[in-house]
Amino acid sequence: MGARRVGDARAHFDTAQAARIVGLPPARLRRCVHAGLVAPARDGRGRLHFDFVDLILLRTTRGLLEERVPVRQIRRVLESLRRQIGGRPLTRLSIFTDGKRVVAWDGDTRWQPESGQFLFNFDSSRVVARATKLAHLPATAAPSLPQLSAEQWCDLAMEIEASSPLEARAAYHHALDLDPAHVVARINLGRLLHAEGNVTGAEAHYRDAVRYDPTSGLAWYNLGVLLEDTERCDDAIGCYERAVRVDPGLADAHYNLALLYERAGRQRDAVKHLAIYRRLVPRR
Repeated sequence: MGARRVGDARAHFDTAQAARIVGLPPARLRRCVHAGLVAPARDGRGRLHFDFVDLILLRTTRGLLEERVPVRQIRRVLESLRRQIGGRPLTRLSIFTDGKRVVAWDGDTRWQPESGQFLFNFDSSRVVARATKLAHLPATAAPSLPQLSAEQWCDLAMEIEASSPLEARAAYHHALDLDPAHVVARINLGRLLHAEGNVTGAEAHYRDAVRYDPTSGLAWYNLGVLLEDTERCDDAIGCYERAVRVDPGLADAHYNLALLYERAGRQRDAVKHLAIYRRLVPRR
């Protein structure tokens, strides 16, 4: 794939900006370019400029490298994916490894980029049966995507999270398509993304959750955990403070807050919240 020249009005990002957004060190990002995995534009001075599609492909590259997918296969996936993206909503595009398959998900459909084969969103007949039951559909209904409410999609996602996390994420997306303000779906989807290392996506869902429902202590708590994990401890303290203010019984938020207060030298506050935690969670 040859490099393009910058000559359009689309947003472009330099190497440092793209590296921060994607979460790859700049040196490794340049190696991806030299290996032909992505083909960003270059300006008149030869400097690299990445557009949104490049960022999606780089994010995909990072995820597949972390899953130890061979570079040769990654190159095939990216070449196919660039052709297949078309008008799909890029902010919703996610790439997974499902066993030996690489699977793309755009919020509506799942497909294998290498073959272009579309996949039924819920491969298991057991999952379809559960969805049919939730929707009170006839037992003889055809095995197609059931017409569920946002609440039902969320219930289904929670039921299958442990056994089918990929399908659970799809179900949460369906819930949010129907009701963007569904806070439980946002918190749970954020938690799944956080667990997979996608902190950018997780943070976006947690922030949307607290925006739609500022009284959700769990949303504030989860956002605090993510901020603490990414070493933004001052911001994490603010989130934990909001969490215990709206939900004083949230024991883990008191505990985390006590630890951060102690680290910040606020001993009196640390002792106070540790005492609250011990009162809420008696010694086992």
